[in-house]
Amino acid sequence: MPRSQILAFAAAVVTTACANAPDTGADASDPGVVQTAFHDFRVVEIANGLINPHALEFTPEGDLLVTERPGRLRIIRDGVLLPDSVEGLPPIQGIGRGARKMNGLEQAGLRDVVLHPDFEANRLLYLSYVKPGPDSLGTLAVARGRYENDRLSDVEEIFHSNADGNGTERSSMWGGRVAFDGRGYMYVTLGDRQWPSSGDLESHPAQQLSNHNGTTVRLHDDGRIPEDNPFVGQPGAMPEIWTYGHRNAQGLAVHPETGDVWSNEHGPQGGDEVNLLESGLNYGWPVVGHGVNYTTGRAIHEGTLREGMQPPVHVWVPSIGVSGMIFYSGDAFPEWKGDMLVGGMSGQRLVRLRLDGRRIARQEDLLRDIGRVRDVEQGPDGAIYLALDGGTRWEDGPPTAILRLEPAGRR
Repeated sequence: MPRSQILAFAAAVVTTACANAPDTGADASDPGVVQTAFHDFRVVEIANGLINPHALEFTPEGDLLVTERPGRLRIIRDGVLLPDSVEGLPPIQGIGRGARKMNGLEQAGLRDVVLHPDFEANRLLYLSYVKPGPDSLGTLAVARGRYENDRLSDVEEIFHSNADGNGTERSSMWGGRVAFDGRGYMYVTLGDRQWPSSGDLESHPAQQLSNHNGTTVRLHDDGRIPEDNPFVGQPGAMPEIWTYGHRNAQGLAVHPETGDVWSNEHGPQGGDEVNLLESGLNYGWPVVGHGVNYTTGRAIHEGTLREGMQPPVHVWVPSIGVSGMIFYSGDAFPEWKGDMLVGGMSGQRLVRLRLDGRRIARQEDLLRDIGRVRDVEQGPDGAIYLALDGGTRWEDGPPTAILRLEPAGRR
């Protein structure tokens, strides 16, 4: 993405709400400065040429790892995108460039990349990806390997989901976000694979414990199942399940102080959610929710609330196409510490959510019309990094950029 485009995007998000704010030392006439409630910043392109980037992760050495959905793990080092991708990845069900994505492969491929909490000692790196299966659509899996000298070795699959597609070519909604909670547990989100949300809603796979469709699973770092998982020992239930009743969780983050695990998920034609994930709870999809049918606009759910089903902490109607999320903990933007940052794809935005305990107290759009934000990451410098996906729902789109939000002043 050309720098002129970045500056145009940045200028577009300066809002009238900031017009009467006190002087911060930043030059408000600079079209590259974005003014927000607490901090002013600039949007800087640090690399370009990524194909459907999906996830960002920094190494202790300062490299930025980027997953490309067609099945590559790339390295940005000292502001330069290295030409060669990381070797040693497991077989991945990717998508071809230039093909119109009319089936479940539109969201297949390589998804998340996460470092083990003790990475500096053990060099373990985790990938979530769509694994080729007996049919063309495959299934979501997690593997780990040792990352040294820009390659992976000793790669082993540690989780293979039991989340079948809906029997048609349109069986996407894979989920695939991964997070560690600091207590030795790993969480993985699984989408519902687009099973129809009609008829007997309580028989939908996301409401059943006999599969992984529409769930969050909780594992040890080597893939073993924790003995205190809520459905361990329950006949017919998948013992990996931590929560269920989800549609397609695209963001997953652990609060750095409380250890609470949070996710966001796509609603249909409205009703994107932020959820606090707690052991054994049912989050309602598709029985309750705030979305409507894509083609008819008619209601899907029996209502928005039901006893025994956990309501979301926050909802977007219309949807913003929620994506990656983090809790900010850096020093570059001190007034944002503890806030949740959420990307939006269809909404082309970056949103800041201020928490008051376990509720959302305030929402602020930090950026709008910046492009399809696929992931958000905090750098070792405290700056905020964004991966932009140049595609649309149906097309791959052109190569895109990784952006950095740098402080330009403080309110």
